[in-house]
Amino acid sequence: MQTLTRFLTSTCILAAVAVMGPAAPPARAGIVLSQAVVDILPSGAIAQDIDIWNDGTEVSYVTIEPAEIVSPGHPGETRTPITDPGVGGLLVTPQRLILQPGEHKLIRIAAIVPRGATDRIYRVAVKPVAGPVSAPVTALKLLIGYDVLVIYRPAQPTVKVVGERNGNVLTLRNAGNSNVEVYEGKQCDPARPTVCVTLPAKRLYAGQVWQQTLTMAGPVDYRIAQGPQSMQQRF
Repeated sequence: MQTLTRFLTSTCILAAVAVMGPAAPPARAGIVLSQAVVDILPSGAIAQDIDIWNDGTEVSYVTIEPAEIVSPGHPGETRTPITDPGVGGLLVTPQRLILQPGEHKLIRIAAIVPRGATDRIYRVAVKPVAGPVSAPVTALKLLIGYDVLVIYRPAQPTVKVVGERNGNVLTLRNAGNSNVEVYEGKQCDPARPTVCVTLPAKRLYAGQVWQQTLTMAGPVDYRIAQGPQSMQQRF
């Protein structure tokens, strides 16, 4: 379940003010990525490529900044920039790009350390940077970036989501060693089985706990996915 999502993690606005004249429509420096999640599975290659495409009408100058997410999904979660790939465990190349309008290039993401007992989680910020704004009128240049999720799975990932209900509160805990996606949640009224509500989705990292308040007393059904595999689970 990997739906391409554009993350508005890096939005920059520049304004160039002319002596006179009305405001011009904003110029868009657009980049598009082939995927927003890189999942390095035990059975797959440790290096993967992301296609980056400039779908705008101007030259795009792009920076690429990898970081490791420590304690993902927990209160003490931190984002640590990777300055030494040998320590951070992830090599991302290149880290700067110039893309002409319509041009495609590749970003390579490679895990370069042995797999651990649990996931290693990374984010790779792919951000356009501002070039010159030239217009005879006031102008805006809008820059939209991405925050790519990179998952480096352990050699033997396990799926174990434990659920507990206390009154109308459902608590889910990922007791496995690798993150899962919890989605397609549904709860139906026991007295009226055709009356159902859709429940929110969530990515649960190893050891993470998630609580939600339910509106009915009936069982809760979720689909649990880890990589390309998924299963139904009832709580």
